[in-house]
Order: sequence, then C-alpha cells, then structure tokens
Amino acid sequence: MDKPAFAGQIVVVTGAGSGIGRAVALGFAANGAQIVAADIDLESAKRTCAVIESHEAAGLAVQVDVASAAEMDQLAAWVRAEVGVPDVVVNNAGIAIIGPFLQHTEADWDRIVSVNLLGVARGCRVFGAQMVERGTGGHLVNIASVAAWAPTTALPAYSATKAGVRMLSECLRVELASAGIGVTAICPGFTSTGIARAAHYVGTSAAKEGAMREAVAAMLARRNCPPEKVALAVMRAVLANKPVVPVNAEAWVTYALSRLSPALLGRLLRGADTGLQRLGHRDLAEVTARHRRP
Repeated sequence: MDKPAFAGQIVVVTGAGSGIGRAVALGFAANGAQIVAADIDLESAKRTCAVIESHEAAGLAVQVDVASAAEMDQLAAWVRAEVGVPDVVVNNAGIAIIGPFLQHTEADWDRIVSVNLLGVARGCRVFGAQMVERGTGGHLVNIASVAAWAPTTALPAYSATKAGVRMLSECLRVELASAGIGVTAICPGFTSTGIARAAHYVGTSAAKEGAMREAVAAMLARRNCPPEKVALAVMRAVLANKPVVPVNAEAWVTYALSRLSPALLGRLLRGADTGLQRLGHRDLAEVTARHRRP
C-alpha cells in the first residue's frame, strides 16, 4: 500500500473553520497530514477537527485573528511548541467587501488590508522564519483569487488585496527558494462558499443588504464549484511546487488573457460587470419578493 502523500507532515491552515480552508484541512488530513486548524471562530475550527478525528486523523483547533500581529506571533510559537515547525502553511483566511470604490470607507480599507494582505504576510513571516531556521524546506500556500488579475467594479478593495497576495507570493518564491521553501499563489474563480453571506456590502441601505447577500450567494451556488476542487489544487501545487495556480475555467481563461491581451480582458470584464449587475438586480428582485411573501 502506498504511503499517503503528506504522511507525517504538519500542515497549518488559517480560516479552517469553513469554506476553502475547511476543505483544504480535510484534504491534507485525508492524505496523512497532522492539521492545525486555525480560525477566528474557534467553534468552527473545532468542528473541522471533529471531522478530521472521525476519520482517525490528527487535528488541533486554535483561535486566531490574522489581522492581529501579536496573535499570529502567538500562534506560531504555540504551533512550534505543541507540534513542531510546520511543513506546509496555507494562508487562507480572508474577507470580502462588495460595492463601489467610492462607497468604501477608511475603516473598510483598514480591515480588508489587515486580513487579506497583511494576514497572509504575517503567516508567511512567522512560519517562513521557522522553516528557514529548521533548514529542511517547506511550503507556503497563499489563497489569492481570480480577482488578482481580473478587475471588477464590485470588488475594488478585495481585488487590490488579492493582487497584493499574488505579488507577495512571487517575491517570496524568489527570496526563499535558496532555503528550499516553495511558495504558491492559488487563484480560485467563483467558488461555492459562505463568503458572499459573510461579506460586508457597501453603497446600499441596511434594508437591502440582506437581500443582496442572498442574491450574490445564489449566483455563486449556481456556479456549482465546490471548495474541494480548490483543496485538490492546493495539494497538487505543493507536490509539484507550482508558482501560480488558477482554479476553475474562468480563472484559467482570464489568467491567459491577462498575459496575452490585457486590453481585450478589460473590455470583456466591463461587459461581464454589466451582465452581473443585471443578474444581481434580477436576483435581488426575486429575493426581495420572496422575503415579502407571507
């Protein structure tokens, strides 16, 4: 019987309580790894570990807010003391803010940059330093997005942070290669997770925000791309030491166009934005009507 691909390895996953992070944690555990499931919601991390343990794998749940440098330092020290220096770290935790740029406040920018970009940088810093000191390599995986190269009017702050994650990953890949540490940026397209319901919506009234949340969630659900597909891409990227990995058809198409014809991609995305706005208005109308039914 073949040995599991990640047997004996320690894998840390942030945002492991739900969505892509949960799927990644379960995927690595199913392939022999010991998991540290970190999440701002400790109970959700514990639920992930309960599934891991039900399959006779090892999982430890820990609470962390990646927006806090102190908490990330504490997480790294705790992991090292309790289980050892990780072999793979997946910086997945992230949030979304949806709406026009001019409706984003300074607080919106502070929050999304601190979580989506600096949270990834903190994970790379605290665990990358441990890997370098250990001297036997490792792998850092940073979850970016198709938004890293496909600009949209609905996600200006989110897109900016994900583009930053992609470039940070490419810089670190060059810097850490001599230490035997691989760095990968994973860029999913539309994925069926809870991010739409958890997102902060700007430029709309509080009365309409709930309906918009359901409308966007419905659009993602229709895409029918499960987070397990992203988890598989993550594990394959680590094994093959890939630099940038688009996931889903729209991610591959827009990635290719961003390299071959940025102008054409811009025209297509402007059309897609218009189409999404119309679709969103239609879904919003349907959801609002459904909420009004007795």
